[in-house]
Amino acid sequence: MNALLLHTLAATQTSFWDQMKSMPKQTWINLAICIVAVVVIVKVWRALKKINEFIPYIAAALAAFLIFFYWVYERSEPRFLTPVVDKIAPFFPSKTTYEPGRR
Repeated sequence: MNALLLHTLAATQTSFWDQMKSMPKQTWINLAICIVAVVVIVKVWRALKKINEFIPYIAAALAAFLIFFYWVYERSEPRFLTPVVDKIAPFFPSKTTYEPGRR
């Protein structure tokens, strides 16, 4: 009886390939975009490094500031950063406080 139960359980398990085929197409698209983004970042970093040793770090800091201010404006920051953004957000414009007709 025990062997029959083990055989039944083994037959119902899906293989790794079947699990990969059942993943949504959007997952594969996101994975491909991430891989392309990493390759582009590495190539841009190396190209900037050839120009000057400090330029890649300046570009990385600029990108970090842009992402952070986007998070503050849209309030789309990761959950673990919400307490920090809550304290900083009143000093910067946000989508919820911006009035388009006001100058």
